Amino acid sequence: MFQPAFTLEDLKELRVSVVPRTTGITAASRDSSTFECIIDVGVQKKVADEAEIDGLLDLVEELADHIRLKRLPDATDAAWVGIAHEPVVSSEALEQHRAFTSVLSVTYRVRR
Repeated sequence: MFQPAFTLEDLKELRVSVVPRTTGITAASRDSSTFECIIDVGVQKKVADEAEIDGLLDLVEELADHIRLKRLPDATDAAWVGIAHEPVVSSEALEQHRAFTSVLSVTYRVRR
């Protein structure tokens, strides 16, 4: 699944999706390249009350703290580069569907 597609019924339960977004390749030397890979981590849940949003944002922050500065266990040559948090909360999803949606875009760099 490269594009998560959940119904509002599915979002009654917390959903965390991890999907590849982009890979950029640049020359590092004459015989090697640098691959910059961005992975999106999405957190979604239908909320009954806006009071739930703070707890969900805390969860997203905990995920970012867990990921920050760490290498991937199955790809130790991939160095963590950074995290972008956009949207922090999707106002469109919240207003139209009462669904909390927040995305962390995590960047890793590999040289080969």
